[in-house]
Amino acid sequence: MPAGRYVEAVTGATFALAPGEALALVGESGCGKSVLASALLGLLPGNAETAGSARLADGLDLLAADERTLARTVRGRRVGLVPQSPAAHLTPVRTIRSQLEETVRELTGTRRPALRAAAEAAAGRAAFPASHLDRHPHELSGGLAQRAATALALVGDAPLLLADEPTTGLDRDLVLRTADELRAHTRADGRALLLITHDLAAAERIADTVAVMYAGRIVETAPAGAFFGSPGPRHPYARGLLDALPERAFTPVPGAPPELGALPPGCAFAPRCAAADPLCRTRRPALTEGVACHHA
Repeated sequence: MPAGRYVEAVTGATFALAPGEALALVGESGCGKSVLASALLGLLPGNAETAGSARLADGLDLLAADERTLARTVRGRRVGLVPQSPAAHLTPVRTIRSQLEETVRELTGTRRPALRAAAEAAAGRAAFPASHLDRHPHELSGGLAQRAATALALVGDAPLLLADEPTTGLDRDLVLRTADELRAHTRADGRALLLITHDLAAAERIADTVAVMYAGRIVETAPAGAFFGSPGPRHPYARGLLDALPERAFTPVPGAPPELGALPPGCAFAPRCAAADPLCRTRRPALTEGVACHHA
C-alpha cells in the first residue's frame, strides 16, 4: 500500500475441500472472500503477496504455480471461476455465442458443425436464453451477464469450481435454479465447489460445509445442517448473520466491520459483540475446534 503500509486482506485461512463437497464461504463485503478466490487462481494485483500453500489433489500448489501453468493447465480446466464482476471478464467486442463457442472448442475439443449446438447447450445449463446469444455484453442486464459468466465457467466441467457471488442480480427463481445447477455440478463425478456468497438462502441450498469470514479471517466452520439448523452457529458474528435474515429475527448486526489496515488488538468482532470482555479486547482468539471465539 502507499507509504510502505501492508494490509492483511486474508490471514490464516485454512480449510479442506473434498471431491463432491460444496463449501460456502460467507461474510460481509470487504472481509476477504473474493481476495481468497483470486489468490487461488493467481489473479491478485501486482502489489499483493501470498504465503502458505493451496494444493490440488495431484499436489500442484496454486500459490507457487507460475502464470504459464495457471493459464494453460489450471484456469478453466482444473479450476473454473464464476467471477464476481462478470462484465469485467466478458470480452466487450464479441457476442456471447462467440465466447461460448471458443470456450467449448478449447476446453472440450468440439468442432463444427457440432460447436453451435454445444454452445447453446452450455448456455442452457446456466439458464441463459438462446435468443440473447448473439448480443454483446453491453446489451445484457446484470443478471444476464452473470448467467453468461456462469455458463462459461461450467463448460470445462473442472474438478474444482470457484463461484464468487454467482447469484448476484438474479431474481429468486433464477437464484434457486442456479443453486441447483451448481449443486448438480458438484455431485457429478466428484467435483468440488467453493461458493462465495452473501446469499445465505443459496448457501443453505447448496453447501455441505459453511465457513464464516470476518475481517480477513475464518471465524467458524461447521456442517451446513448444524449451522442452519440445530444447534446453529457458535460464533456470535455467525449467529448475527442468521438473525439478520427477514425470515428469522430480522435484527441487524450492530456497528460496522473494522478497516483491515486498523484491526483492533484482540478479537476483530469485539467492538460489535455484546458478550465481549477484556480478554476479547486484548487477545485474538485462535480457530480451535471450528470456532475462533473465547466464549464459544
